[in-house]
Amino acid sequence: MDDLSRDAIRHSFDRAAQTYDEAAVLQRRVADELLSRFQWLRVEPEILLDVGTGTGYALPHLRRRFRKTQVLACDIALAMTRAARRHRGFWRPSPIWVADGQDLPLRPQTLDCIYSSLALQWMDAPRAFAEFRRVLRPDGLLTFATFGPDTLHELRAAWAQVDDRPHVHTFVDMHDLGDALIHAGFSDPVLDVERYTLTYESVRAALRDLKRIGAHNAAAGRFPGLTGKAHYRRFEEAYEGFRRDGRLPTTYEVVYGQAWVPSGVPPPFAVPRGRPVIPIRRM
Repeated sequence: MDDLSRDAIRHSFDRAAQTYDEAAVLQRRVADELLSRFQWLRVEPEILLDVGTGTGYALPHLRRRFRKTQVLACDIALAMTRAARRHRGFWRPSPIWVADGQDLPLRPQTLDCIYSSLALQWMDAPRAFAEFRRVLRPDGLLTFATFGPDTLHELRAAWAQVDDRPHVHTFVDMHDLGDALIHAGFSDPVLDVERYTLTYESVRAALRDLKRIGAHNAAAGRFPGLTGKAHYRRFEEAYEGFRRDGRLPTTYEVVYGQAWVPSGVPPPFAVPRGRPVIPIRRM
């Protein structure tokens, strides 16, 4: 996976907080699919955390599904957490906080379940899985959706005809995610893939939607300057080669995964010294 700049990711999603809901058609569809999979899982968590909650779309659904559960949420971007509090009616003390999913301010074995829809691709997956494993209790569940390597392949191929700079992230393959889960100490991982295609009238319309959901290029090795007009025109011409039936496709490969924490096995990691910890009381 690309070396992602945490500051760039945070900044992108802060800027996108006001426009995210307008453009997040795919994100809502994936969240709905991930939520629907709870019906096949025997889980009644006491404390559940939505990692990378964004504007909080999943929160009311999670609260309806688990009426006796303390539903918490975090996001790397302050503006997203504010939007989630404003839009989703969370009034209880500090149910949503600003935190990086791969560096959670929680003690070991705090949570019974982690739900994370389309946030993992903005993290280092092995590090995030290790962190999730640390804060989950024995028999705890991790359920997530993230983008696979075929995501935005049209965009990547079009830019590849123009230059060799990293314009699109390299997303992690399903099999590598499974290996990372096992290495982090999870058991019984189950992963599958679904593909979705959005279509647009123009390249600019496709890029505008990516901008409105905060999906900027956050690779540490990205070109820091502006793209020249001639450079961008060559990219547009290359992307036009994918046009079918008058529309331009944008493909997303979504990996869905579930994994459990084994019973009776202590977490392999403690809270690093100096990290602030949010106290979570069990009901």
